Amino acid sequence: TALPLPMLKRLMGRLNAIRNTHDCREFTVEAGRPDSIDREILACLRDNGADRISINPQSMNPDTLKRIGRSHTPEDVIQSYQLAREMGFGWINMDLIVGLPGEGTEEMARTLTAVREMDPDNLTVHTLAIKRSSLLKDTLDEHPLPDADTAIGMMDLCREAASEMGMHAYYLYRQKYMLGNLENVGYARSGTEC
Repeated sequence: TALPLPMLKRLMGRLNAIRNTHDCREFTVEAGRPDSIDREILACLRDNGADRISINPQSMNPDTLKRIGRSHTPEDVIQSYQLAREMGFGWINMDLIVGLPGEGTEEMARTLTAVREMDPDNLTVHTLAIKRSSLLKDTLDEHPLPDADTAIGMMDLCREAASEMGMHAYYLYRQKYMLGNLENVGYARSGTEC
């Protein structure tokens, strides 16, 4: 959804044509950042066969979003989510990040409260992985990352919240430089696994 609308329409039209010639069980689009989503973008996705989208708050704490350079607000996440539901998207995933600078279990608990209220179908919990060339690496003195025990506590909160929303873990993967040597975990309600 970061593409300009004419380019997105062209891409989605081509993908939809391919999808129509194959046995396609689902068509997922990483809608991503809430500030890249509006009614026209969502209509383009829906009208070209996308039946699952991901709206990614990362965090529902405004200070954290500013700190990591995101231009959306928690309110933008809620509005994008509500608009997507209103427009008929039945499968919506949300991505969160454990271990963002300046966050701990209290901030994660606030994020999870807001996510529970929206009630997505899937939840992907990523553990922060700082790449060597990341701009975020330059600001860690100002806003340090949580320690490994705190990150584990944040992951535990995510697992509990997913369970309370009727979700189970159905995949995980690891990558280099992950905080606390943790993992990324996908949660889903039965029958909504990607």
